[in-house]
Amino acid sequence: MQRKFIVWALSLLVCGAALAQGKPRIDKAADLPRFTYPVSGNLESLVRDETAFGPFATKLRADIESVLAGYEIADKAMQRQLQGTLLQLDVLEGKDAAALARVEAIRALQDKPADKLLSGLQVRAIVEARQAGKSGDAYAANVGERISAALKPMPYTVIANDIKQAKAGNELVGESLVLGNVRSVLQPIVDKSGALSSDLAPGIVSARYALLVRLPLKQSMIDTFGRYLLAQQVDKPDIWAARNVTLPAGKAGTPVIVAVWDSGVDANLFKQQLLRDGRGKPVFLAFDKYSNPASTELASIPPELQSQLPLMKARSKGFSDLQSNIDSPQAAEVKQLLSNLKPDEFKTVIEAITLTGQYEHGTHVAGIALDGNPFARVMNVRMEFSPTLKPDPCPSRAQAEKDAKALSADIEFIKRHKARVVNMSWGGSVSAIQGDLEKCDIGKTPEERKKLAREYFDLFHDALAKGFASAPEVLWVAAAGNSNEDASFAEDAPANIVLPNLLTVGAVDRAGDEASFTSYGPTVKVHANGYQVESFIPGGERVALSGTSMASPQVANLAAKMLAVNPRLKPPQVIEIIVGTADKSADGRRTLINPAKAVAAARVHKG
Repeated sequence: MQRKFIVWALSLLVCGAALAQGKPRIDKAADLPRFTYPVSGNLESLVRDETAFGPFATKLRADIESVLAGYEIADKAMQRQLQGTLLQLDVLEGKDAAALARVEAIRALQDKPADKLLSGLQVRAIVEARQAGKSGDAYAANVGERISAALKPMPYTVIANDIKQAKAGNELVGESLVLGNVRSVLQPIVDKSGALSSDLAPGIVSARYALLVRLPLKQSMIDTFGRYLLAQQVDKPDIWAARNVTLPAGKAGTPVIVAVWDSGVDANLFKQQLLRDGRGKPVFLAFDKYSNPASTELASIPPELQSQLPLMKARSKGFSDLQSNIDSPQAAEVKQLLSNLKPDEFKTVIEAITLTGQYEHGTHVAGIALDGNPFARVMNVRMEFSPTLKPDPCPSRAQAEKDAKALSADIEFIKRHKARVVNMSWGGSVSAIQGDLEKCDIGKTPEERKKLAREYFDLFHDALAKGFASAPEVLWVAAAGNSNEDASFAEDAPANIVLPNLLTVGAVDRAGDEASFTSYGPTVKVHANGYQVESFIPGGERVALSGTSMASPQVANLAAKMLAVNPRLKPPQVIEIIVGTADKSADGRRTLINPAKAVAAARVHKG
């Protein structure tokens, strides 16, 4: 099955609260009703031509409204997603009163403090500027002025990260980027099947909204957010420095094997902390994207991209600098590249960015997991992921069985080499498989794809759950996901698995404020810093990256330190101490790990 990394790079691009009694309840994202929209010809024309877009939008609106009216959807994030598409349609169709009412409905569904403050900010400014009769440059300037006025009384430390991300998103956006998904992903589906499902059809709405509403305001938004950030010049406090603990080398401590189950680790960077076999060679296991055994510790870069690797890695720093509002040559290059993409460059550039993120991911995670612990020994358990816009391989029963077999082999390898802690900054879901099936033109209807996706996902999920349960002596640490949704509702495994030896981690920033991207839900028991965390990438450069991928190894790091000072601890005891010494936020949403307290408690625990 197609698995996915939890990475930040491309995340920049792109009902009321009360529900009536007696409606069918939807507790899983995969159980939402699906619809089909027959379309043909050039999708770019559908996006641009109001005459063609109108009937498509009318049918899509009716279907979304029927779902919101007819079902009780357990997850607020899914409600927000559906309402968000309707909001874009309201704005595109000039339904200003409906748009303002929907802004408030979406705001009522927000949980995170920053989202409550910023929800609908731009739409409200757009509607009010239109109602004031503004047009052209005066309209763009007025939208910016209204946003500036709305931001002024808001607490900067709460919204700072979101404003930086909003500025970066506007700096990156361009017409080719907006239409790239339509041309390179949706168009091939339509060419083969003559239809789009309700999972992908909102992409047409988003593209039209970006072309007609967002792009004309691009410079105004960059200037508005830039002025706001320049006026603040305030660094958020760092709560982690005081909580951190470093184990001194040479003092009493027990070696702890930490498995980094990821995209591969550059062994040259961790020579003193590698788990080695009797011949002194690094211990690792690797499978490629087809779940065939592989012989290299890192995924290989295709020959045609080898010469571009330095530039590809520099772009990682560019994305990072943009997120931090740092004006660097690398950030300028990324802005120039993506905002001025030619139509025929989209596929090549986006796939190269995705490949780079995957190539770097495991090494970055390993650096976080090992930091400050001379007793940690890293074991590389490598997976490989398809970086292409069309899934490769496409989902199938045979591939799902092969994937499950490889997962089980990884788990047996981890058990055999007696790893105590395993970090898993990745995940897969039923909905993701459904999308891959549609992209591969497999399944004639959404219901058929739904059935196949469930079958393939269950193989994946069961291989993980049974494997984890078979290794009660191992602590499995999972990233919650970067979709700002309930990981259990989304069925995002391994984050949704409930076992006494598994701990799922959400992300906050350096000040302990909830990250805009972090997923949540009943399985997410603790939170750690996952915002602009600096670590190594292959070759030894250091880059700050964001995601629950970066929060999860913070907890794996903590667990390994606890086991180094007290190897008698069992996984449930490690979890109990980590959760028990963490600090609950006033709003009850965050449980912030406290490494210093946890390690101190581990030292005196009788085990």
